[in-house]
Amino acid sequence: MTAAGLKSTPGGALRGTVRAPGDKSISHRSMILGALASGTTTVEGLLEGADVLATAQAMRSFGARVEQEGVGRWRIEGHGGFAEPSDVVDCGNAGTSVRLIMGAAAGFALCATFTGDSSLRGRPMGRVLDPLARMGATWLGRDKGRLPLTLKGGNLRGLSYKLPMASAQVKSAVLLAGLHAEGGVEVIEPEATRDHTERMLRAFGAEVIVEDRAHGDHVVRHIRLPAGQKLVGTHVSVPGDPSSAAFPLVAGLIVPGSEVTVEGVMLNDLRTGLFTTLQEMGADLTIANVRESSGEQVGDITARYSPSMKGVVVPPERAPAMIDEYPILAIAAAFATGETIMRGVGEMRVKESDRIALTAAGLEACGVDVEEEPEGFIVRGTGQAPRGGAMVETHGDHRIAMSHLILGLAAQAPVSIDEPGMIATSFPGFAEMMRGLGGDLVEA
Repeated sequence: MTAAGLKSTPGGALRGTVRAPGDKSISHRSMILGALASGTTTVEGLLEGADVLATAQAMRSFGARVEQEGVGRWRIEGHGGFAEPSDVVDCGNAGTSVRLIMGAAAGFALCATFTGDSSLRGRPMGRVLDPLARMGATWLGRDKGRLPLTLKGGNLRGLSYKLPMASAQVKSAVLLAGLHAEGGVEVIEPEATRDHTERMLRAFGAEVIVEDRAHGDHVVRHIRLPAGQKLVGTHVSVPGDPSSAAFPLVAGLIVPGSEVTVEGVMLNDLRTGLFTTLQEMGADLTIANVRESSGEQVGDITARYSPSMKGVVVPPERAPAMIDEYPILAIAAAFATGETIMRGVGEMRVKESDRIALTAAGLEACGVDVEEEPEGFIVRGTGQAPRGGAMVETHGDHRIAMSHLILGLAAQAPVSIDEPGMIATSFPGFAEMMRGLGGDLVEA
């Protein structure tokens, strides 16, 4: 894509079978754990988007040998730990990457300076730095821990840490720091978040103890990583990313006459909240050919045009299982009849952008009735295609960009977005895939 904008135009039905890009969460973790491990790690199906490539380069900075051997095939030679980088570590736009890497780096006697692009430099890192500081790491940076910042690690103490918010990134940073903390670590999470780090630590040879304990009518999850864990290189097969699969699937639900299948999508229970919600709305969404791949369930998901979807109240406790999918859910809600109420999603305000504000602004510009709240928003659909016809400002957020392009495929008039280049951070080839299904996407 060029620096020009991108426009999607309503047209004919979308049809075909595609494969989602590799899951971004697992792609990041395969690189980081491979670099922390001793020996060789091989990865197939890696997401080769800008965010993951930034992680690969960062791992080189910390002393690992990281090489691409083919499309989606990579090899990481780890040395059992991180060496001190000789230069600033630039994580681009990858918030997951920098937070997890800071956790991993804190376990070693080194000093590392982290930065990123303008979006990442504006995102607070305090929620990760707080537990790392309690373990003994020190840091120097801007207000609220914004990048650039310098982290000094080593001689970490063990910690039992209760997450103040549902965040798989914070949990993962503490667990990775705990690999080299005296006495190990425990993370207590009131709401279960993505468990990819726990699963992948086990795949690399670590012992991770997970226990759900009842506290009255509420279940609290305790994740414990005993001291002295050693990681050994392994093979990782990356499943399709459900967050990316969401875009062609929602397009299939809202474009008249469509039938779209996405193969090999991860079906981890902590990542499928969007699919559950769409089915509750009455979407014709079916899952077939369920199987296991590298410790994760995957399946093939088919979406068929669903003109009778109804608005629903999305349970706030479901947010951790679909926090990245609310923008595209809001697009589906714009085509449904009635209110779709999405609350308990304040985390969206500290993603690549303020996603609550930008989703609401984009929908309003396209003629959709949206009410923004501090910790959520309400979309009121009429059961008819929204007006469309807007140029949506994305503020460099890839999910805002893709969501509104999907809207444009079924709106009454085309929808344009201003910064399509950022889509490559998570979904390289997005426009080409949608064109292959029959979508009309052109430079604006």
